[in-house]
Amino acid sequence: MSASELCFSTARELARLIRERKVSAVEVMEAHLAQIERVNPLVNAIPTLLPEVALAGARAADEAVSRGEAMGPLHGLPIAHKDLVDTKGIRTTYGSPIYADHVPDRDALIIERIRAAGAITIGKTNTPEFGAGSQTFNKVFGATLNPYDTTKTCGGSSGGAAVSLATGMLPIADGSDTGGSLRNPANFNNVVGFRTSPGRVPMWPSSVPWSPLSVQGPMARTVGDVALFLSALAGFDARSPIALETPGSEFAKPLDRDFKGVRIAWSRDLGGLPVDSRVTAAIDSQRATFETLGCIVEDADPDLSGADESFKTWRAWRMEAARGETVRTKRDQVKSTVVWNVEEGEKLSGPDVGRAEKLRAQVFDRMRAFMERYEFIVCPVNQVPPFDVTTEYVTEINGIQMETYIDWMRSCSHITVTNHPAISVPAGFTAEGLPVGLQIVGRFRDDFGVLQMANAYEEATNVWRRRPAIAE
Repeated sequence: MSASELCFSTARELARLIRERKVSAVEVMEAHLAQIERVNPLVNAIPTLLPEVALAGARAADEAVSRGEAMGPLHGLPIAHKDLVDTKGIRTTYGSPIYADHVPDRDALIIERIRAAGAITIGKTNTPEFGAGSQTFNKVFGATLNPYDTTKTCGGSSGGAAVSLATGMLPIADGSDTGGSLRNPANFNNVVGFRTSPGRVPMWPSSVPWSPLSVQGPMARTVGDVALFLSALAGFDARSPIALETPGSEFAKPLDRDFKGVRIAWSRDLGGLPVDSRVTAAIDSQRATFETLGCIVEDADPDLSGADESFKTWRAWRMEAARGETVRTKRDQVKSTVVWNVEEGEKLSGPDVGRAEKLRAQVFDRMRAFMERYEFIVCPVNQVPPFDVTTEYVTEINGIQMETYIDWMRSCSHITVTNHPAISVPAGFTAEGLPVGLQIVGRFRDDFGVLQMANAYEEATNVWRRRPAIAE
């Protein structure tokens, strides 16, 4: 296989070829490192790179194959980790100048599982400062650029991960999601990002381990590869008090399913959110695909009133818990949106938090009832297509002003509040050639069903196969 073929093969195919000794892990790693050397200077997605460590890991992987040792599902696959997650002995900056030279002395739980599954770390992917905002830029490494148009943002906060996948620099990548950080950059880069159910991928360490607001999860170019990755990430761990019991092996099962007669709610704006007409047009063009699969598609919106207030309150509470001390002691070294969000958290009273929890309970109950009729909701991931990379965040959609730096992401953050699993899959392109994804939301904790629906849609469309010219 050529280097390009190796870089754009699916993760499932690469893992199979390595297991069957039809290609070596070293060959796979060398191809990806060459692609990084060529493409990364153009997009700035992998700011921390460890080629010698990666090649040593690949050689060890090949030796394990030759000895006939048991292999994990990700054996020999290159991966870089989001620069928010702790990696022992590898610089982890959180996108902040305060931590520009920070080297953790422990691995996060997700890193432990990735390594146990046989993947080989090659470095870290870029992220906004402290992961705040769906636009990947920071003062440590600068901005990560959209490979379909390098004047545009790649989204965030898992922006470096999404760009690395889109350009063939990685076959899989880990990310995290509070208000859309797995879904938004996948949508902006024509790849797949899965916000799993809280507790599906246990999180440790965490300053707020009981909170379901933020999750970690898989990204890849295909739904099948996301499922493969999730099979290595999911499963109980006592360090997370909300960890779900279902073993990861459940996600290694075939994704094939007959969707004839399955009822889908088609929501163009989640009940009235402003959505750019280019996004609406791209998603509307895919309605017939679901009908071709045999689905019963009906126009319907869940009642998500109260989701915005609840999300903003819990986000502010969480931001203060995680970054409050940093802002209070090093305020002049922290970007203004993080300072603002922490200060919003400092203002919260007990009744404020109580109201946010009541609203979340109401949103969940209405969503649960809505999905007794509908097995899935199909809706926008983002309310806008990729925008200018020099713009910090969207301030207006269809003439409607956004009040905060996160308002333009409510199509994702509203779903976060429901605690239902949601995936972003490629849906098409604007007239300017910018990617647009669609969001498939499933029933409570039905992560596998979401993967099945997304897989059937992906196989019917193959939108994911369109690569950015910069990667060729």
